[in-house]
Amino acid sequence: MRSRVIRRCHQIVVGALLLAPLADVSEGAAAPATPADAMAQAAAPAAIADYRRKLNAYQEARAAFEQEAGAYWNAIADKRRIRSAKRRSHQSITLDDYVLARPPLYEGPHRPINPEPEEGPAPRQRKHIPVVADFLKAAAEQFQFAPQRPRTEIDFKRAYARVAQAYGLTKEQAVRVYSFETGGNGNHDMQSGLSTSRPGSRAISTAIGYNQLLTTNSVELLAEQGDDILRALGEKAARLSGPQRAAMERKIAAIKRMVAYAHSMPDTWSAHEKLADTPKGWAIHALVLDIDVGPLLQTHKLLTSIIFARNKGYARPLTAAELEMMNLTGDGTGLDMVTMPPAMRERVPTANFFQRQGYERNPVAIRHDTVAKLLAVTDARMDSNSAKPGARDLAAAF
Repeated sequence: MRSRVIRRCHQIVVGALLLAPLADVSEGAAAPATPADAMAQAAAPAAIADYRRKLNAYQEARAAFEQEAGAYWNAIADKRRIRSAKRRSHQSITLDDYVLARPPLYEGPHRPINPEPEEGPAPRQRKHIPVVADFLKAAAEQFQFAPQRPRTEIDFKRAYARVAQAYGLTKEQAVRVYSFETGGNGNHDMQSGLSTSRPGSRAISTAIGYNQLLTTNSVELLAEQGDDILRALGEKAARLSGPQRAAMERKIAAIKRMVAYAHSMPDTWSAHEKLADTPKGWAIHALVLDIDVGPLLQTHKLLTSIIFARNKGYARPLTAAELEMMNLTGDGTGLDMVTMPPAMRERVPTANFFQRQGYERNPVAIRHDTVAKLLAVTDARMDSNSAKPGARDLAAAF
């Protein structure tokens, strides 16, 4: 609609120019006014004075808020460091180890619009977010690999269910996390932000699949679980023969090259994130689409959180909502919420588990502002989405 309005305005302006009489171009005639000149002439002294008064009020209010917010988020970081130190020394975590106040929200005046023309920074270019076509192209070019896509979505769900069960994930964990991450109807190649029901929709991240793995997730999983993935593929190849075995062996050879490349980088999230934003990283992400490797990556993404909790002494099985908290916020932060007694969950604000920028961009965390409320809304969304056809199909696959 906006483009139509712009085109319509453009047509009106052009029409007005065509109908206007020719300007006097004789010597001494004034040059036509530019838009900036027109704005400057239109900005009356009273409007400029009012703008400066409002701007001063805005700057004062914003500075006061920034001072209050800075102190709050510094306290959040300090408490987080205290909790980490206490966990390392096996001390109990108490309510005193969290900030129990809600974060301040800016409620002052908005920045006023300057009636005078001003030079602004050049518009920031939108960063290209690669999509499935980019991942497939990179896989072919970088590793001469094409993922084996499922004939039907049910085939992929059955493959995922077999792998998830074999590695110890429960039906409830797998189905409810899928329901939350995909809305209960996602396909194996579903990408965050893209929807066939919304023409013109744009990818908002590289997250793909049943558990919405990012490119960095795929690189990290291949670096850390690549040997296990190759072992599982080797066992499958041993049960095949003829052309099917030959195709599997070619797949294994390509994945060995990917694993070797992932191993060549430092085993840190930052290094994996840097690799993930390259054609080779995009190529590795294409593995999520493969009917043999995709289920292994999806399963390992959840399994690493379960193993992390177990290694930290948390023996009780994780609920799907608890597992999702670890999936969303990272294992360490998620476990902080998961291990919290129910009475504390009712009182501890969700802000304790976010960086400021992430929190202020997360309306769900702001609206459901305690750990108990955040877990409850996650469970409620899982309940609702589990009734949708895709979730029912995945449940049946188990």
